[in-house]
Amino acid sequence: MAQLRRPCILFIAAPSSLAMLFKKRHSSDTSTLEGTQNSGGNGQLPMLRLPDKLRYNLLCLMGEFVGTFLFLFFSFAGTQVSNTPMPPPGSPPNTSNLLYSALSFGFALTVNVWAFFRVTGGLFNPAVTLALCLTGGMPPLRGLCVFPAQLVAGIAAAGVVSALFPGPLNCATRLGGGASIVQGLFIEMFLTAQLVFVIIMLAVVKHKSTYLAPVGIGLAFFVAELIGDYYTGGSLNPARSLGPDVINRSFPGYHWIYWVGPLLGSLLASAFYRILCFVRWERINPGQDYNEEEVARKESLIGSEHTITANVANTRRDIPPDEHV
Repeated sequence: MAQLRRPCILFIAAPSSLAMLFKKRHSSDTSTLEGTQNSGGNGQLPMLRLPDKLRYNLLCLMGEFVGTFLFLFFSFAGTQVSNTPMPPPGSPPNTSNLLYSALSFGFALTVNVWAFFRVTGGLFNPAVTLALCLTGGMPPLRGLCVFPAQLVAGIAAAGVVSALFPGPLNCATRLGGGASIVQGLFIEMFLTAQLVFVIIMLAVVKHKSTYLAPVGIGLAFFVAELIGDYYTGGSLNPARSLGPDVINRSFPGYHWIYWVGPLLGSLLASAFYRILCFVRWERINPGQDYNEEEVARKESLIGSEHTITANVANTRRDIPPDEHV
């Protein structure tokens, strides 16, 4: 009987012992946490003690670095796969490879913009950053913080792709298809202008379907890549061209077109948007953001105005004529 009682006692005492052990450990962890918070000052992390403006700019910088890195990592990786093995110089365009690369860039941008547009706006491109600063979508100080983060992220993404995948890094932007430097410059400018204008109208200008802006932006970039990939490499982004060239330690003499072209395209799209704002573009074709709730709200307001007008008229009708002012 004593042998049967001992396991029962142990079985009953075990939970209480575990509870005491947990309570002791929990109290020690709590005291350690309180000590850490007290040593940190007011129980806040160092980042939270910064002024709001500086903290938000730093968070935006970190978010843009991570987002740009992810976007360009998957884009470079897709291009690396499509260019393996490297086609010989002067060979005709391989449309399946070009389509594969364009899809890699388009889908990578769509996914990461959708993931980050509520955090930082999902820019991932110095040319887009410039456009938002010019159109009022981003404070200039934040733009100055984000710009270098995007460039460094492009270099980091190219370095990781070079380290992960066998063979030389083969995702640099180069002129092809017999395109001259001037032609490459204007191709980059117009393709970037189209992309930036789509970003402004779908993401910067708020409307009923702003949450779907990443889809339209990704499709716009995909279309631009279909055109530009063969002739210029389809950069549209200084960070996209800078990263592989830094890792490969190889800069062509016309590398500058991948900076000047996208930035000129950004200026062109921003100027066109400013012109549209000047002529009040939203009044040219009104009602595009049709919404049944909005229409019902307007009708109720109009009905309320009619009711008030009718009540005022009835009140004046009830007043004797000699009492009218």
